[in-house]
Amino acid sequence: MKEIVVTGGTRGIGAAIVHSLLADGYKVIATGRNVNQSRLNNQNENLEFQDLELDSHVSVTKFCKYLSTREDLYGLVNNAGINRVNEFTNIQEIDFEEVLQVNLKSVFYLSQSISKLFGDSGGKVVHIGSIWSVITKKGRVSYSTAKAALSGLTRGMAVDLAERNILVNTVSPGFVETELTKSSLSEKEINTISKQIPMGRLAQPEEIAKFVRFLLSPQNTYLTGQNIVIDGGFSIV
Repeated sequence: MKEIVVTGGTRGIGAAIVHSLLADGYKVIATGRNVNQSRLNNQNENLEFQDLELDSHVSVTKFCKYLSTREDLYGLVNNAGINRVNEFTNIQEIDFEEVLQVNLKSVFYLSQSISKLFGDSGGKVVHIGSIWSVITKKGRVSYSTAKAALSGLTRGMAVDLAERNILVNTVSPGFVETELTKSSLSEKEINTISKQIPMGRLAQPEEIAKFVRFLLSPQNTYLTGQNIVIDGGFSIV
């Protein structure tokens, strides 16, 4: 059974991706922090949870070593990420480094390690980016920097790994109706944002997961090196 790793797979877009892949019959190794492992495993026999702290090089190295024992790795979804909102001149080095570590550096090291484990038939890697990789707003310097760099990583990986039939893409969501969005924005703020989106609403996590599902599927045989923005038209108006 083909196995796919999904970082940050315990909530929001990550959880939607996990459920979608399980429905397709994949075995999924989901990572996260401080989650009851037995509760997750009881949901589906093909779901496995592993602790992973992306801001810790030790944790990332330990996780990669664990994956080296697997024989059917086929895909990787780099979904986990963090944001630190602050005006440019007020950004502290420790915060900037943490955003880069979680959103970019850990993605590089995980992708490098896991792509080496893919078999002769190749594999698929999907990075979850953001609309802030192509546009930005006040206070998003650190996050936009990391997500824009992720697009460069995607293109570079796609070229280097093409000869091994490994396809690499980034999916960059706009505003998505997740628990985190609801907890960080008021209903009034969400309504205001919705009016700024041509589609008139926020995306559902499942809508992002559907496209990730395609990129990882056997139907995707040629699409690689792209940053696909899914934002209901927000970034073009």
